[in-house]
Amino acid sequence: MGHLLLGRKGRMIQVFNDFGQVVPATIVEAGPCTVTQVKTLKTDQYNAIQLAFDPVKERSISKPEIGHLKKAGIGPHRVLRESRLGVEPTQKLGDVITCAIFKPGDLVDVVGTIKGRGTAGVMKRHGFHGRPASHGHMCHRRPGSIGMHSDPGRVFPNKKMAGHYGVSRSTIKNLEVISVDEGQHLMLIKGALPGPRGGLVAIQTAKTGVKKVRGVAPVLKDKKAAKTAQKPKK
Repeated sequence: MGHLLLGRKGRMIQVFNDFGQVVPATIVEAGPCTVTQVKTLKTDQYNAIQLAFDPVKERSISKPEIGHLKKAGIGPHRVLRESRLGVEPTQKLGDVITCAIFKPGDLVDVVGTIKGRGTAGVMKRHGFHGRPASHGHMCHRRPGSIGMHSDPGRVFPNKKMAGHYGVSRSTIKNLEVISVDEGQHLMLIKGALPGPRGGLVAIQTAKTGVKKVRGVAPVLKDKKAAKTAQKPKK
């Protein structure tokens, strides 16, 4: 059964791994989250739990939300998220979930909202290579042709073009948990996470069946041995 924990993205730092190499990592304020609703097949036709995160004052949320949270015996919270489960949940109303559900070495998927970048061209939005930058060309960053002849005589849906970029859901998969500090509710996750500093992120158990951590190869002092190790086997 997978785990879900809500948190806020912090700053990025650098740490050293077991091989003495620098690894980028992100600090996350993970939890604590309180269970505010338990759903089962009998009551709601599916299994799930609802989590609350980030306590706030009552004036910051609506009255229906205040009444919903009072049923669980907790105060107002800013964020409510639901996590579906494959089996009937064992949690109860009011249970507190902390970052202790994850351990160093675990692989997680982190879901967040990427930064808004306004209206962007195809090179920035979709990674187009662009057109020649010299010899009389005047369309350096334009997308080029977007349609065809009279048949079919239209532009197909989902054509990659310039437009609004950002403020969309993004998932970074298979990130390694470097360390967990349950006392301060902090996690150190390898790599970069989606969204700005202070943005809401959801940390969940990686869905892939591969549980092998993508480690870094050891440093080889001999240059010839290093080149041999990097060459793929035929």
